[in-house]
Amino acid sequence: MERRTFLHRIGSILAVLGLTEAEWLTLGNRYYQALAEPSPRKLALLIGINQYPKIPDLSGCLTDVELQKELLIHRFGFQGSDILTLTEEEASREFIEAAFLDHLGKQAKPSDVVVFHFSGYGSRVKLETSPDPMQNALVAANVSRKSQDEKIVNYILEETLLLLLRSLPTDRVTAVLDTSYYAPSTVLGLKIRALQETVAKLAAEELDFLKQLKIQKLPSTPIVLAATSEPKQPAREGLFPGFSAGLFTYALTQYLWEFTPATTIQVALSHVENSLSKLGSKQQPALLSNQKNPDVTSLLPNEVKNQLLADGIIGAQGVVSAIEEDGKTVHLWLAGLPPQVLPYYGVNSRLTLATTEQLVLRSRTGLTAKAQISKIEGANSLQVGQLVQEAVRVLPRNINLTIALDTGLERIERVDATSAFAGFSHVSTVVAGEKPADCLFAKQQEMPSHYGLFSLGGELIPNTTGEVGEAVKLTVQKLAPKLSILLAAKLWRLTENQGSSGLALKATLEMISEISPRVVMQRQTARTFKTDSIKKSLPTPVVPVGSRMQYRVENQSDRSVYLILLGLNNNHTAITFYSWNPQEPNTADTKPLLKQVVIAPGETITLPQTDAASEWVISGLASECEQQLIFSTAPFSATLAALNTTKYSPDEEQPIGPLLNPLDVAQALLQDLHNASALKTEMNGTTADSYILAVNNWASFSFSFQVV
Repeated sequence: MERRTFLHRIGSILAVLGLTEAEWLTLGNRYYQALAEPSPRKLALLIGINQYPKIPDLSGCLTDVELQKELLIHRFGFQGSDILTLTEEEASREFIEAAFLDHLGKQAKPSDVVVFHFSGYGSRVKLETSPDPMQNALVAANVSRKSQDEKIVNYILEETLLLLLRSLPTDRVTAVLDTSYYAPSTVLGLKIRALQETVAKLAAEELDFLKQLKIQKLPSTPIVLAATSEPKQPAREGLFPGFSAGLFTYALTQYLWEFTPATTIQVALSHVENSLSKLGSKQQPALLSNQKNPDVTSLLPNEVKNQLLADGIIGAQGVVSAIEEDGKTVHLWLAGLPPQVLPYYGVNSRLTLATTEQLVLRSRTGLTAKAQISKIEGANSLQVGQLVQEAVRVLPRNINLTIALDTGLERIERVDATSAFAGFSHVSTVVAGEKPADCLFAKQQEMPSHYGLFSLGGELIPNTTGEVGEAVKLTVQKLAPKLSILLAAKLWRLTENQGSSGLALKATLEMISEISPRVVMQRQTARTFKTDSIKKSLPTPVVPVGSRMQYRVENQSDRSVYLILLGLNNNHTAITFYSWNPQEPNTADTKPLLKQVVIAPGETITLPQTDAASEWVISGLASECEQQLIFSTAPFSATLAALNTTKYSPDEEQPIGPLLNPLDVAQALLQDLHNASALKTEMNGTTADSYILAVNNWASFSFSFQVV
């Protein structure tokens, strides 16, 4: 469809918006200035809408656009002039479709790369003129209008978008949709990106546009990444210190900062789902594509991809975004740090440039930070766009578990809850939606006379419900053991550094069978990636009850490493791996002791060992499990001492079992990693109130899987 024809068709709408066609063309010229650049090109159209008329605002959509733009420029080599962003009122239905046709449709060539991103509300709409059931649609900024007492919605049907994507003359098309379509009647926890379904008329221009698309040639097979895989799953926004973002966009872009391009998209989404779970959402992202095992390199021209593979896969935790006049102070964009780590990433943390000079973090606000180069003589090599890798992670020792009090509670209930939670050390409270939190205290939706503890996504945490009519304070007091477990899990999640670790390690979760072990999921540091792993796809992480399990751990580094396993099972009970010392007497009067698990350089071990006495069998009901494998170049002396303080009977000597003092163990773990780093003399400016962790001395992998 010609641009002039399209503009003529929406002329009446532009008049309603107070724009002439000439003004529209002038507005558009800001975005379309790179038409003559040679192919192959990388084109992107990024859309984010926080503010809608007469609809509750969203908070993270503009951040999503920024996250995607910085990723495309600094990790995928896009030119800023080839990225068109439409935000807020610019993102009307008419402007979105015009921008798609003009910026993508007219410019894209068969060898080009195209990315489309949408963050905003979605909904379901029943078209009066259609026999079809409710249809999915993206909600544009100009939501609806009245025409002769009829409501006309300015939605873009999902079908329209998919046809637009298919109409592009290249097969290298990727769309990211951070939205959802079903809105529940009540929402508990984080904001969702969905409006209630409606029966309305779609704009006549939109129906005509769809009709024309249906008769066009559709050469492309796009890759579409959706925030949710189930029809009624909500896409949620997360609240972080200093910013909000779509959980899916944040988790996806963070992973791609660290691991591009040595992975298939299915593997990337497995990591993203794991991250979403830790952020409190049950979202399961989806890949919609007819392509078999597409990989992340679909975003890269062949010459860029080949160069990356020739040079080796380099992950990054951020990029130099600006350099101050003194040449010593730089501004950083830190979207590559794990989302659960970023809020606690402290002053004096260090990052390394490709030129091996170190930057020392001086301040941080949200995703941005200021740092100083540690050696003045190296400042001349500083350039905007340089990638930075994590070298030293500084974390505060005093970290609280933050409980959000639901706004649905009465004022007196919030006062009582605040008072009750204040009785616990390392626990603080905030009003839900005002500040970041780890979980939510609220009334159950089905039984309002019950109080309980919920994930940020509104899922009830098992075994946290009070009795009918029970006072708030009594319910809170009963939560003491659970709060200790949740804080412990928060602490050990802060060790995750799969993308930045200097150790070459690989861990594979396997189901043992009579023929050969079956891979459930795999984690590895960026240093172990090989080009032959790019096409490798892993099965869905689902494990049947009764399965015999093991971890296969490969130490590809030149140093011995020690291993600890910690985790949560379905009812949020803490678990750990126990390596019992067979040399110790095992009687009712003698406490069995634990031994260090050590893996020599080049060695591969299974955990637990495959003999019948130490089998790990998945038992119990359907559940979800999360396990953290933490490696260190020094023994876990304090951690084993904490584990050994608890008395176990001979009958409890299982390889993986309950962890009875999780908070003590988690704090001891961080102290062991701090001791292993041995950086105290080099970092005198760092206070004694911090853990100092050097990436060359530890690695930490997160595994999440379902038991069915």
